Amino acid sequence: MLLENFIVKEHVKNALKEDIGFGDITTDYLVPEDEEITAKLNTRQDGILCGIDIAEIVFKTLSKNIKVEKFFSDGEAIKKGDTLAVIRGNARAILKGERTALNYIQRLSGIATETNKYQKAIGDNKARITDTRKTTPGFRMFEKYAVMTGGARLHRFNLSDCVMIKDNHIQYAGSISKAVAKIRENLSHTHKIEVECDTIEQVKEALEAKADIIMLDNMSCGDMKKCTELIQGNAIVEASGNVTLDNINEIARTGVDVISSSAIVAKAKTLDIALDM
Repeated sequence: MLLENFIVKEHVKNALKEDIGFGDITTDYLVPEDEEITAKLNTRQDGILCGIDIAEIVFKTLSKNIKVEKFFSDGEAIKKGDTLAVIRGNARAILKGERTALNYIQRLSGIATETNKYQKAIGDNKARITDTRKTTPGFRMFEKYAVMTGGARLHRFNLSDCVMIKDNHIQYAGSISKAVAKIRENLSHTHKIEVECDTIEQVKEALEAKADIIMLDNMSCGDMKKCTELIQGNAIVEASGNVTLDNINEIARTGVDVISSSAIVAKAKTLDIALDM
């Protein structure tokens, strides 16, 4: 798992604190303290599984004696009706952890499933789909893990990962050349510089400034093809803006290296997974 275990455990603890509050008054008043049950995680939709290990951590955080028998791993295709795991142990712990575990696994499986659709739609072209920073605050590391599980590449994790000179930065600096030059005065040798370009003229300027990555933002496929031919491998080429399942293959055929889209996270629907006793 890409995620560090101690980070996941801390996140899960905080999620459980938020959900349980001062106590589960329904479960605690209804179920005996030492009662044990067996429950199954079942999927009601086809998709790509993601978050099964996190769901296990949720239940084991509430009771170390809970046993989780998993039949699928993250990244595997699942079909409607599949039993993903069997959970055995303390009834109170299983019932208290149900919603939190499902929140993780449903959301992450939904993102992995949507991401996989986009990557498959690219076909045999060299491009890979990647995410953006349009993520849920406090949940980014999980959403990015789901994106990777779905078969995509990851974009920068945060603002300190990579320089990305966007339209407002260019407007402030006065030009792409000035922005790149100013940033290079202090930039670490370990960081790359990406420049967002709206026109072929900006692409030429970004090339002259020796940008590492050139983003073709909201360009037509015709212009993107001209730009990739102009760049000739002297920079990584990223396409972005209005990417859909219907047009991603056409975009990929322009020769770009990366296609970024917020849709694989922001517009992904949760996968219907249930805990059944």
